[in-house]
Amino acid sequence: MEDTANYWVLLVYAVAVIGLVAGMVGVSFALGQRHMQRATREPFESGIVPVGYGRFRLPIQFYLVAMFFVIFDLEAAFLYAWATAVRAAGWSGYLVILVFIAALLAALVYLWRAKALDWGPRPRQLPRPRHG
Repeated sequence: MEDTANYWVLLVYAVAVIGLVAGMVGVSFALGQRHMQRATREPFESGIVPVGYGRFRLPIQFYLVAMFFVIFDLEAAFLYAWATAVRAAGWSGYLVILVFIAALLAALVYLWRAKALDWGPRPRQLPRPRHG
């Protein structure tokens, strides 16, 4: 009997969600603006006249910064989750987070030594004189 009660709750929830979504779409349709301009049918702009050229090139440093941001943002999320459960994790959790931080530091040292963090122009190296 308890199992069927759980299904009824799920069904009521699904109906409520579908009703809410249908209501929001209906209100948007009823109150929304209706205009047909040149840019209305374009996939991204959706009625806003585009400005500039959409296919400009970004420097590689932009993508490096974006990747570093994702990596270190994810690291911060893991560290925050660990910090909220530090007492429950105990010493084993402490050792696991130390291994995690060590792996991140090893990756950072590798990137540093591979000169992935050097974004400026590379200095010109003069040819070495040969001693015969």
